[in-house]
Amino acid sequence: MPVITINGPYGCGAIPIGQMVARKLNLDFVDRLVLTEAAKLLERPVGALINKEQRIDRFRDRLGRFIQTMLERSAISGEVYAGGALMTLPPNAYPALGAAQATKSTSVEDKEFIEATTTVVNNLYKKGDVVIIGRAANMILANSPGVFHVGLYAPPEVRVQILMRREHLEREEAEVMVEELEQAHIEYFRKFFQVHPQEPSLYHAFLNMGKLQPETASDIITHMADDVVSARQYFGDDPSHAEGFLSGWGEQGKQ
Repeated sequence: MPVITINGPYGCGAIPIGQMVARKLNLDFVDRLVLTEAAKLLERPVGALINKEQRIDRFRDRLGRFIQTMLERSAISGEVYAGGALMTLPPNAYPALGAAQATKSTSVEDKEFIEATTTVVNNLYKKGDVVIIGRAANMILANSPGVFHVGLYAPPEVRVQILMRREHLEREEAEVMVEELEQAHIEYFRKFFQVHPQEPSLYHAFLNMGKLQPETASDIITHMADDVVSARQYFGDDPSHAEGFLSGWGEQGKQ
């Protein structure tokens, strides 16, 4: 029952890489379903959670209505992935969206937001066989055995080029968007987990997508994930067993 989390700033290719990994390992692929399910738990519109997660005003008018429509449609249908053009939108940062009618106030407190998100991610973990994109799932599942955490990085210029190509932006607009999205990504991790998202120790693998093609990255993740799953089958769910095994290898390496 492999579970893989993939996190990185927009433009690193988390979504296409995650889709390739899910296809190769025959796993479910979950991106924005985490927020739609959390919205159900809180009885809030999806837009309220997006606004709580990351607020980027600059592109609200351009993207907000489209994202809200797709996410709320996904919440109603229960689809794991909405597909289509939604795959090109950032997994960790969204524009603030207009309020929609809900059974409760559209405001969301930090505590209830992170509790709902944590519940959804843990439920996905218990189900297993899933690739989870974004949502800082690596932090929520940091102490859960049998999970493979992947961090992605790419130089700003690479991400700018991707935005210019995929979103048909001018260079100046793409540069501003990359900067804003990365800052939102950093602030999300700092606010809720008091860590920097690009700290390598938070991941089993940290890949520089400025030097790798998405297909190559998906192959690396697929093979490494197999090792994590095998370790869980061998050692069971007590991580201390695996830690002892790894420390033993460290001692051998000194000899």
